Amino acid sequence: MSFQSLEWLFPAVITLHNAEEAIWFPSWSRRAGRWHAPVGPGIFRFGALVLTFLAYTVTGLSIQSGKQTIWTYLAFGYMVAMLANVLIPHLVVTVATRAYMPGLATGLALNLPVLSLLVFLAVSEEYVSGWKVAAYSAGVAGILLLFIVALFKVGRALNL
Repeated sequence: MSFQSLEWLFPAVITLHNAEEAIWFPSWSRRAGRWHAPVGPGIFRFGALVLTFLAYTVTGLSIQSGKQTIWTYLAFGYMVAMLANVLIPHLVVTVATRAYMPGLATGLALNLPVLSLLVFLAVSEEYVSGWKVAAYSAGVAGILLLFIVALFKVGRALNL
């Protein structure tokens, strides 16, 4: 099992995770209180679809470009961000509210084991290395958070 042979698992598990959220997150957000502002189904599903497409795009470009390329670092950063997403917010909010936050099941069952393996393989096989591992992990996570906010604004502007 090599990183490159398993890399397509990343967008596959993200698709399943985003599908779980797309089904249940909008109604959950209406009763989430301080944990999340309400978001309409169309707006959320638009954002989830774009983020899923982005996962497929960076994965394909990473596979084509190979080791130590910007695309592989971007895919790696996205993997780390989605791995962190299992804990913050899904697990933390579920524990804090004592109520299930949509996305936790796929996060724990799929994202956590698959993305942990991919991150481990990417580093051990030197697809990524050095200071760029931390920089892209933090940078991509921050950009994704801003991108989600922007996608929700676009969704509202489109009256989704």
